[in-house]
Amino acid sequence: MKIDNINLGLKVASKIISVQEGGSGLSHMRFVQDTGTGLLPKAIFARSKADLLENSFLELSESALVYYGPAILGQGIFRKMYSKNLSNTLKSQISVPAVELMKKNLPENRKILPVKAAIALSCMLIPLVEFSLNYFKNLLTLKIFKQGDFTDIANLDKNKSINTKKNLKVEQNAKKNIFAASILAVGCVALSGLLARYGKTSKILQHFSEFILAPGTKLFKNTKKQDFVNKYFSIDFANNNGKLALSKGQLTSCVLVGGLGYFGSAKDRGKQNFLEVLYRMPLVGFYIICGNELLEKAFKKMLLNFGKCTEIIDKNLDVPKIKDLIEIAKKIQTKKGGNFEEIYKKLLKQKIFISAVPFLFGIGVMGFFVAASSRFFTQYRYDKEKELKNIDNQNLVLPQVFSPFLHFRGKY
Repeated sequence: MKIDNINLGLKVASKIISVQEGGSGLSHMRFVQDTGTGLLPKAIFARSKADLLENSFLELSESALVYYGPAILGQGIFRKMYSKNLSNTLKSQISVPAVELMKKNLPENRKILPVKAAIALSCMLIPLVEFSLNYFKNLLTLKIFKQGDFTDIANLDKNKSINTKKNLKVEQNAKKNIFAASILAVGCVALSGLLARYGKTSKILQHFSEFILAPGTKLFKNTKKQDFVNKYFSIDFANNNGKLALSKGQLTSCVLVGGLGYFGSAKDRGKQNFLEVLYRMPLVGFYIICGNELLEKAFKKMLLNFGKCTEIIDKNLDVPKIKDLIEIAKKIQTKKGGNFEEIYKKLLKQKIFISAVPFLFGIGVMGFFVAASSRFFTQYRYDKEKELKNIDNQNLVLPQVFSPFLHFRGKY
């Protein structure tokens, strides 16, 4: 049924939510969230042209890579490459999560799981490239602005000067880490080829495949622990109507491996850069992995406690998809009566409200607040250290200045 009497704002909001709830919803939703919480605030609070260029390069390339790379590589390239020797029936099972396949314990798992593991492992290229992007960013700033010291890039000290020794160290470490990540990437692809080729006949490779696809199932007997570890630490793909899509476990691997690149590249450029990343990265990383989900659950629980949106939030805190609201509106009309379009618009507004508030909170708090506060504390720390250093220098100079007088006084 088509509802025409809806204003433009509701139409746009409902369309955005519909895209999020599609098979690739996690990718689309996280791309928008990450760009909103990452790039926009950093661009507004940019401290120099170099700072703006770095954040724009890193946030856009990283978001595109993380949120669209796994599906493109997994579905478009490696799935075709590694499953070509499987029957059509087994090929269709590649998109089924390994946790579900392992519960069924079917004989064909020995053929399917190694191929799934090969596809997932080959896509570890994504977090490794993300790791390298942080060092590419350092090289980009060196190439364009000749700056490798964070105090210059962040405009902490107005008396800028080129630190050749520092720049050389940053360049060498960047190239070294990019090379190391490249070796690991080649190793992952080589191991994935081994799994695809020999996994069905090797028990060791089968166990390894099960471990990387469902680590919770392999490590724990407790169901809650299994579900938690499988959800956040499996590198298996999510199922997008038979296609491979980004999973939360893959998102976790990108945040953790990419985080190493953040910290390492920051450490090369100085103490203040490292401390700024140490303040910001854990907060943003936690929010990207599961913070938004936890925030949504807390918000829905609060609404139920206040007796709000009870028509679309059930006791398990689940909310129906946009496409299901028409059927729910029909049931409410049948049960309680009233105008169908008004009932539908009320449900739609509630759905948008439930989705929008946590999203806007994330952009406002995790985006603008974290960006502004991290820059404030970096400048504050730098100024304090400079002040203390000046005091120490004065304490050293004063005794030298007055030493002749003190010596003269001691004679008499």
